[in-house]
Amino acid sequence: MVDVTIRGAGIFGLSIAWACASRGASVQVIDPNGPAAGASGGIVGALAPHVPENWNSKKAFQLESLLMAGDFWQGVETTGGVPAGYGRTGRLQPIADDRTLDLARQRAVNAESLWQGEAVWEIVQTADLGPFAPSSATGHVIHDTLSARIHPRRACAALVAALEVRGVPIIAEAPDRGQIVHATGVDGLADLSRDRGKTVGVGVKGQAALLRFDAGSSPQLFVDGLHLIPHADGTLAIGSTSERDYDAPQTTDTLLDDVIDRAVAAMPILHGVAVIERWAGIRPRAKSRAPMLGRWPERPEHFIANGGFKIGFGMAPKVAEVMADLVLEGHDTVPEDFKVEASL
Repeated sequence: MVDVTIRGAGIFGLSIAWACASRGASVQVIDPNGPAAGASGGIVGALAPHVPENWNSKKAFQLESLLMAGDFWQGVETTGGVPAGYGRTGRLQPIADDRTLDLARQRAVNAESLWQGEAVWEIVQTADLGPFAPSSATGHVIHDTLSARIHPRRACAALVAALEVRGVPIIAEAPDRGQIVHATGVDGLADLSRDRGKTVGVGVKGQAALLRFDAGSSPQLFVDGLHLIPHADGTLAIGSTSERDYDAPQTTDTLLDDVIDRAVAAMPILHGVAVIERWAGIRPRAKSRAPMLGRWPERPEHFIANGGFKIGFGMAPKVAEVMADLVLEGHDTVPEDFKVEASL
């Protein structure tokens, strides 16, 4: 007997499989391309929160997920024995001018209540930081302790190992059995768009680079629109572009060269550092710009989990929980803005 079939072995599919199997369900994961074959096989891994203001259901959901992440990934690693590269190391952002400094101070006040005392958003002086810190025109940077890092590709490998211990097969093809969750990324959005005769979501290309630079457990940086993520394996990820129009989904080009140049300009310590990998992939963005979660209208026993886009890994622990609630228990706690109908 199979209780749940999950189509798609990206971060949403694997995380939902883990949550269901952890509750005792019999699960199979089906993906003809194998685990992390799409956007989830990337290299950046910035688990960063939205700014603490104009609070809404999306930001509240993300906060809860980021706070769940430590226990989530520890459980995965303990079961499977494979490190996911997770670490709540924080983030630094330079403050360009006095207006931005005033805004950052107001957000620090907001964070005291909105982040429930679980993390801080504070203003610190660049002079008090180590060598892996951005320069700032004001001499100040934002430091938040909620942001975390993860190595996407390694995290998926950790989930695969943990699922194997739980007896969950990941196979190329098999008949659907039990409840069916469609976590099929860009291809799933394209299928839904064709079925509906209108755009339900699109793929957005991203390009990123991996450098041979060990910044240890330094906070990640967000500077000049770029994420710089020190990974636990001694590498540094830089990304990424956001391309709505593209011809070669998995090919890097001069746009990535520009990303690398901007990163070096912002952090001269990276001058001459070797680029060891160039990566490109297509990330699924739902029409609502939020994750698309819930029942598939007109298809009983079918569910959709899609649209992770840039925040899929950060949202994954909470997405897995609410989808397991819905699929296994019929308990629907999906925020209204995330429901499938919001993109249909």
